[in-house]
Amino acid sequence: MIQPQQLRVLVAVRDHGSLTAAARALGYGVPTITHHLAALERHFKVQLVERDRSGARLTALGTVFVAEAEQILIRLDQAERLVTTQRDLGLATIRVGTFASIGSQLLPRAIRQLGARMQVKVEVVEAEPTDVVELLHAGDLHAGLIYDSADDPAFTSPDLELTVLLEEDYRVLVARDGPCADLPEIDLAELADADWVCSRDENEASDRVLRRACHLLGFQPKVLMRTDDLNMIHGLVAEGLGCTLTTLSAVDTRFAVEPRPTVQELGLRRTSFVHGGSAVPPAVVELQQILMELLPRQQA
Repeated sequence: MIQPQQLRVLVAVRDHGSLTAAARALGYGVPTITHHLAALERHFKVQLVERDRSGARLTALGTVFVAEAEQILIRLDQAERLVTTQRDLGLATIRVGTFASIGSQLLPRAIRQLGARMQVKVEVVEAEPTDVVELLHAGDLHAGLIYDSADDPAFTSPDLELTVLLEEDYRVLVARDGPCADLPEIDLAELADADWVCSRDENEASDRVLRRACHLLGFQPKVLMRTDDLNMIHGLVAEGLGCTLTTLSAVDTRFAVEPRPTVQELGLRRTSFVHGGSAVPPAVVELQQILMELLPRQQA
């Protein structure tokens, strides 16, 4: 049976280039390093490490295996930390993914209230909706906040449960001192030559909505930059270098920008709380309830 110590020895040999250096890094003697390597090679019936006077290096098979071994050790360390935390502090630990705008506004309050109701530790992972869903499927998150187009949902899945928290109209974010800032409504047809700041992921909801609306008007939006950095997005718009599609909850009022409604009907952006459909931790259920209390479901 493969032991974690054997995997750590193989990683150390790769990182330090000799049995002596690997032994020093791990606090072992060289005979212990040799013993673990020999046991691992007997298990696989292949040579994993080549040794000569200049040191030690992994064989081709050793290189393939050590990449997997490193991921196994990472997961083992995560599991050990989780169990240790719960043992020592009596805490449940949940990992929650969120996109930046709603996460910074909503999650800190929700986490504080959750901590007042039960012993729990919340680890927050910032990620765009597509990444949050992928991490949920991989089992690396317990829950997440995502957004999508209400008219064109992309995250329907039988093994995920979504609870809608908020629905908002899409708006065009423009510079406060620009020509469009005082318009009661913006006609997208007038922005055929405008530059747009878009998401890095072309399948992100607002990008899909923008492309669809522009296509109906007979043009394709000109992309100035693709970024998910909210400061960068707001900074570019505030300087009049481009515009972007957004919602009111995503607007950072520290920047000189204005969100304006559009003549065209762009539909709604829907923010949802999502988690797996089975074996849901009690802390996730409680967090969902708190979010629903903080941000009641509404139509923008």
